[in-house]
Amino acid sequence: MKRIVLTGGGTAGHVTPNIALLPTLKKLDYDIHYIGSYEGIEKKLIEDFDIPYYGISTGKLRRYFDVKNFSDPFRVVKGFSEAKKILKEIKPDIVFSKGGFVSVPVVRAAAALKIPCIIHESDMTPGLANKLCIPVAEKICCNFPETLLNLPEDKAVLTGSPIREELKQGSRLAGLEFCGFSANLPVIMVIGGSLGAANVNKAVRDALPMLLEDFQVVHICGQGKVDNLLLTTKGYKQFEYVKSELKDLFAMADVVISRAGANAICELLALKKPNLLIPLSAGSRGDQILNAKSFESQGFSIVLDEDDITEKLLTDKVHELYFTRHSYIENMEKSNQLGSIQTITNLIESVVEKK
Repeated sequence: MKRIVLTGGGTAGHVTPNIALLPTLKKLDYDIHYIGSYEGIEKKLIEDFDIPYYGISTGKLRRYFDVKNFSDPFRVVKGFSEAKKILKEIKPDIVFSKGGFVSVPVVRAAAALKIPCIIHESDMTPGLANKLCIPVAEKICCNFPETLLNLPEDKAVLTGSPIREELKQGSRLAGLEFCGFSANLPVIMVIGGSLGAANVNKAVRDALPMLLEDFQVVHICGQGKVDNLLLTTKGYKQFEYVKSELKDLFAMADVVISRAGANAICELLALKKPNLLIPLSAGSRGDQILNAKSFESQGFSIVLDEDDITEKLLTDKVHELYFTRHSYIENMEKSNQLGSIQTITNLIESVVEKK
């Protein structure tokens, strides 16, 4: 039996693409193992899938001053030693990394043991963790055509991001029933990431009186971010988060308002959902802005700067998106960033066969 180690963690975005690969890897008869941090979000997300999980020490490598900069390098070195020991025991044919700082000691340890690695970069420009892994990677998967210019030509492959197949199997009727919505009015879905997005939440709620004249709104607003004053507002439904019903909400949505995290927008592309992106600007390295601009230039999205938002501008952009939605769908249907699971598992198979 072929054996693979998956790694990646720190945020859900570094784990869910790995989870999306699991059904196909199992069909291809892979024995799957996962290496993550001791208690990171990846441990919680992976425990539902009956896969052996191994925790290692990890530290964040920062470009700015922080007192943890003095201790975290020692954690990374410890993680490298632990990962090397685990990999010697497992003896995988290949390692696939979705990134995050936990992946650095795993990929570097695998390289030291001559185990081939494929890594995946979600954002337009590689983050520091993946920059440390690129020199030893066999192949580097990416989401955006522009990213190919920032990667070694002989290693880079435009794959898109693996999306869970169940997200494509939703029912519009089930979504309408779940929300108590009418089938006679279009639906806006608002989603801001696993922690929600305060600025997006506020902008949508401020514009609700105007939006609800023509639309129904389902709002996934993040943990602790439900507005109790709006619980009885007709045509507006709020959830902190949604799990099994998420596929039905996507199926129900005519258009989507979203942040521009790489995995979130790749889901919108895979589901061919016309979207209005409001990228995170303050406090980020600017990756969401670059992601959004790429999707805008490819004709997949309308982009709105959160500093420019007014109730009228948001409402006008939603109407523009809705009435021109078919052109966005057509552009998404032509994308070569679809079929990512097949593309990535084909890469994995080719590297294993060559080993």
